[in-house]
Amino acid sequence: MQTPAVPRLLRFGAFEADLQARELRKQGMQIKLQEQPFQILAFLLEHAGEVVTREQIRQRLWPMDTFVDVDNSVNAAVNRLREALGDSAESPRFVETLPRRGYRFVAPVTEIKGPEHDSAAENPNAVAQARLEEDRTSGNLTDKRSVAKLSVVVALVAALVGASVWVWEKWRASDTPRITSLAVLPLENLSRDPDQEYFADGMTEALTTELAQISSLKVISHTSVVQYKGTKKPLPQIARELRVDAVVEGAVQRSGDKVEITVQLIHGPSDRHLWAKSYERGLRDVLDLQREVTHSITDEIRAKLTSKEKARLASSRSTNSEAYQDYLEGHFLLWRQGAGDARKGMAYFQRAIQKDPNYALAYAGIAECYITLGQPWTGALPPKEILPKAKAAASKALAIDDSLGEAHSALAHVIELYDWDWQGAEKEYRRALELNPNDAMARFWFGEYLQVMGRNEEGFAQMRQAIALDPLNPNPVAELGAQLYTARQYAEAMHAFQKVLGLEPDNVWAHYGLGWVYSEKKMYPEAIAEFVNTVNLTNSDDSSLASLGKVLGDSGRKQEARKILKELTDRSKHRYVSPYLIGLVHLGLGEGNQAIASLEQGYTNRDQWMMYLKVDPGWDDLRSDARFKDLLRRVRLEP
Repeated sequence: MQTPAVPRLLRFGAFEADLQARELRKQGMQIKLQEQPFQILAFLLEHAGEVVTREQIRQRLWPMDTFVDVDNSVNAAVNRLREALGDSAESPRFVETLPRRGYRFVAPVTEIKGPEHDSAAENPNAVAQARLEEDRTSGNLTDKRSVAKLSVVVALVAALVGASVWVWEKWRASDTPRITSLAVLPLENLSRDPDQEYFADGMTEALTTELAQISSLKVISHTSVVQYKGTKKPLPQIARELRVDAVVEGAVQRSGDKVEITVQLIHGPSDRHLWAKSYERGLRDVLDLQREVTHSITDEIRAKLTSKEKARLASSRSTNSEAYQDYLEGHFLLWRQGAGDARKGMAYFQRAIQKDPNYALAYAGIAECYITLGQPWTGALPPKEILPKAKAAASKALAIDDSLGEAHSALAHVIELYDWDWQGAEKEYRRALELNPNDAMARFWFGEYLQVMGRNEEGFAQMRQAIALDPLNPNPVAELGAQLYTARQYAEAMHAFQKVLGLEPDNVWAHYGLGWVYSEKKMYPEAIAEFVNTVNLTNSDDSSLASLGKVLGDSGRKQEARKILKELTDRSKHRYVSPYLIGLVHLGLGEGNQAIASLEQGYTNRDQWMMYLKVDPGWDDLRSDARFKDLLRRVRLEP
């Protein structure tokens, strides 16, 4: 950043700053301001509209060999400057704070060089008009030809001004970097109240979801972006790690029924500020606020919008403010994906519906809670009891608003898991991705669906897109490993699982995956070691024990396998345990008849593991059995 020649006097708002005399005046009255705050003001004025980093301020104020607490000193000096200007960090009129970066002077600044210069600078036509008036008063213009000539001059000046504006706009358009991918960084919670974190996180994810519905943009999932909450990494590094052209960052503050949000768009590689704006709305209008921000960003980056996307952004939405807060609380809990959190989240969604019976998103949230509670690895509730409730909630959401991608995705998942309506599930997944092409979870689920259909290459493609949209989340990579495993591409599967463990050594799904691969390769000691790992990491959950029991049986350690079988059977007397998992242990013990009987129980219970029956290598020993083939037909996995 080059320092320009220092002008004598700068004006902003009701203030004037004399940079040579080092004086600050307001409406002619001198304002007392100490040296360091004034130097910061001068630096900001010289670079008005640009980001001035804290490091640049340090270099300006203190030599390298000066020992000083830079952070506290800069904070104190900026606070004194704001006091002198009557400004605030929460609603800046002059000095804006950019989290993790520095400051920017946001008010218009005018250089004062003299009255005649001011008038000409403010209005280029004023030069010609002034000459016209001078000629008239001096008697030089006494005929119509002179007037006509001067009119031509004025017209030419106006044309030049218009041409200059056109050139400026063309230059600005060509100067704006091309942006096809972005990430919304976690909005800062300006209230400093930890109980309001859910609101800041919810607003971040809502803005991400709004932008994600623009098909010409790649928008990174909130799951990856949330890892930068509170980080001090430079923005170019964050953009590089997320592989995006730009980042959106900002802050949000809720006060009663009012929401204030400041957002800015930064070009990632260059750290160049492209656009910023502050908004204030009532909580009831927060949905419109999210769309307005999205519209502004897409305008700034000149994103191509379909006619449907334009219509959606132009539409108006409002919600019950209390219902919206309950929805955000519920979604904050659901995101954790534990059974206990799903129950708590569902309570918030139900409260939201009590306050707003037509709250479609809350119904979609309830559907996802039921799906989580019905997952076999949570051991929470029998799928035959819980999944019909999930289907009813997702269907209700779509009856209210058929344009909700989240609801189509939830419905697809539940009719896949419970109805085994494979064609219907595919239709709903494709509709969900049509509405929100950047939904990483929908692509994850759709990739899993294609996997169980045996459509491997299509499944790989969907999972790789999920990885691109959620690059810092290891689970899609682990799921790609599982797809490669069921496709019998064991070397590639091992590579994927090991890659996950390189990023997250305690990732349970990667340890599962390696154990399954080692088992199929008959590397039993290695497989047993991996499943012992999962038992320890999950506190002996059903899946871990069953996997360990299966490989112990396969390796000849029948007595140990039988102890695990008894443990799972005893558990099933008190809560739901997947019969599919119990059947795997029977198969490891060489008990084919009991394994088939367990699968029959899984069929009756609508067990979610049954969807893997066609592709799971663990059942290969039974594939020639007529009873197994009949099960595949009844689950509709074979004609």
